[in-house]
Amino acid sequence: MTFNDPTTPLSLLRTRRSGKPRDLIAPGPDQDQLRQILEIAARTPDHGKLFPWRFVIVPTERRAALAALLETAYRKEKPDAGRLEIEALHQFAHQAPALVVVLSSPVANSKIPAWEQELSAGAAIMNLLHAAHALGFAGGWLTGWAAYHEDVRAAFGGEGERIAGFVFLGTPAKELEERPRPDYDKIASFWDR
Repeated sequence: MTFNDPTTPLSLLRTRRSGKPRDLIAPGPDQDQLRQILEIAARTPDHGKLFPWRFVIVPTERRAALAALLETAYRKEKPDAGRLEIEALHQFAHQAPALVVVLSSPVANSKIPAWEQELSAGAAIMNLLHAAHALGFAGGWLTGWAAYHEDVRAAFGGEGERIAGFVFLGTPAKELEERPRPDYDKIASFWDR
């Protein structure tokens, strides 16, 4: 069994690519598939068994409400926003067939540092993307200004929670392109002190 053998689980990991959410089309995962994806996402490293993350599914029928939320939040910061800016917000809210907002939910007053809990949220997103890929879908993990705006955060999470990402899922409309990957020798070394 080799790394490039297409019959191995490693080949599945090797072929995962991020999809641009605007290029993800139907079909997306159905409810059962989305449940499977999120159950796999929850099988992530989690020091202390705290589950310091949550998944909020934004169903298709709530996408217009998300667009309205984003527009209101954006206009708070930029009351003179132009038509193209507002259209981009609406496009963001409606792209891809499925959307999961992943929240970092660190457990306060835990002996586990918040940083480790936040890393676990990122690992949960990576598991989510791998699970979606294993089911034949692609995903795109986005943040941007909306992930950091207090009104948007408050619409999805409680005190102390933050949006770790908007994860869009669907079927690629075109073949996903390989992006540049780091050279192994530049990112890996042996400790010698």
